[in-house]
Amino acid sequence: MAERTVKLEIRDMTKHYDNGDGVEHINLKIYEGEIVTMLGPSGCGKSTILRTIGGFLDVTSGDIQIDGNSIVKLPPEKRPTAMVFQSYNLWTHMTVYENLAFGLKLRKIPKDQIKADIEKHLALVSMTGFDKKYPTQLSGGQQQRIAIARSLLLKPSVLLLDEPFSALDAKIRQQMREEVKKIQSELGITIVFVTHDQEEAMALSHRIVVMNKGKFEQVGTPTEIYDNPTSKYVASFIGEMNFIEQGGKTLAIRPENIEITSEQADIQGTIRTIMVLGHYVEVNVQYGDLVIKCFVDRNVSDHLNPGDSVNLKFLKKHIFG
Repeated sequence: MAERTVKLEIRDMTKHYDNGDGVEHINLKIYEGEIVTMLGPSGCGKSTILRTIGGFLDVTSGDIQIDGNSIVKLPPEKRPTAMVFQSYNLWTHMTVYENLAFGLKLRKIPKDQIKADIEKHLALVSMTGFDKKYPTQLSGGQQQRIAIARSLLLKPSVLLLDEPFSALDAKIRQQMREEVKKIQSELGITIVFVTHDQEEAMALSHRIVVMNKGKFEQVGTPTEIYDNPTSKYVASFIGEMNFIEQGGKTLAIRPENIEITSEQADIQGTIRTIMVLGHYVEVNVQYGDLVIKCFVDRNVSDHLNPGDSVNLKFLKKHIFG
């Protein structure tokens, strides 16, 4: 990362609310052309950080810089950022074209240029031909595409996305993730994304910031965070994980890192249930009071039955004190 340009830097930023909640001593560098996702449960501070970047919240102390310039004193409309919210915020009395043109007209951009820019951005979000429709004639996913196009038309240095897909159903959400990844790759734009959905964070991000109670638990690539969680909290928050207490320590083992074998292994248990989940099978094994989840190939599960006594071998494990 050393040779890459820092696009956005948060320096020792603190934001306190009147009730004492908030975030403090936040330090983060985000590089040009990177998608960085703030991931964590509700109330962990991820949206607070995003809104301080966008200018919708004032910082209590510290600094936020874009391209080396402090932005903390600037109002939202003067910042080189654009924000896409969970609610689409489209004007229902205006057509798609009018919604997209509104911000450009305020900037006194010539009509021909506005038309060319809108056509280009409608194509970018796969919405060519929808310019004369009204938002109420569009699905939720289509409205969010228009909201993203509207933000991109302002040519922001940093695009801010605040849980933009959480109101959409699962299938549309997956399509929108892929769409954002494609758009980001084509434009090379820097994106800060906020979500509580770990699958979304894993699918979209170059780096993930896992948050807990206003603090950063771990910052790393999806692979680093999945394969090498630095705390039990991160291990439990990203992906499926089995936790086994042994000798005052906690063993954390992912279901795909457990082999079911007839040979001597780490632990022995009894199969409770076998569930076929498409290309792999989930086998749940009773071990004392715990249920250990294992993911195995279908050809392995063909020889297993509920009630079978099996040995479980841990191919990879994490140990937390």
